[in-house]
Amino acid sequence: MARKPKLDTILADAVDPARVALAEIASASEIGEYLGVTAEGERLVTHRFVSHKKGYEGWTWFATIARVPRAKTKDLTVCEVGIIAGEDSLLAPAWVPWADRLAKEEIEAAKAAEESEAAGEHGEPQDSAESAEESLEAESTEASTAKELSEQQQADQDAASEDGQGLTHKSPARRQVRRRRTAQRTAARRRAAQRNRTRKDS
Repeated sequence: MARKPKLDTILADAVDPARVALAEIASASEIGEYLGVTAEGERLVTHRFVSHKKGYEGWTWFATIARVPRAKTKDLTVCEVGIIAGEDSLLAPAWVPWADRLAKEEIEAAKAAEESEAAGEHGEPQDSAESAEESLEAESTEASTAKELSEQQQADQDAASEDGQGLTHKSPARRQVRRRRTAQRTAARRRAAQRNRTRKDS
């Protein structure tokens, strides 16, 4: 069993030096009545005072002082000064982790937001792929329609040229066949244009 340290009388009587040391961290009005002294070790003691500091009700000021062998009161060493809580001290509430402070509704809302964000991230590539596919399909349709119209226009021009060059020696039956072909090409051109407009509208 450890031996209880002996109270040094010179240090025990050094109440005023302890109060002066506390004056460096607190005003005189905040340092209250003297509460006593405790031996911490050989030639090492702690003096305690009531705290009148606002917001620190029930707390205690302390000043720990020491001396070397054969040192007098004027040669004391201040080791530490401060304020500590007592049994009836006004303390801050115990710390509660952030996750435990959240209400059930807040947790559910945060979870729903995370799921919605994750779903949005997965949905974007699919939407982009569908849009790209639709764009390519539209471009392909427009290109095909334009090519078809160009071929029909070229055929009409060739037919018109033939009609102009051989008008004097072509038979009426031949001219009727060409007119029928021209009408068919015109109808095909109109149908192609109608299909193109329908695809763009959809």
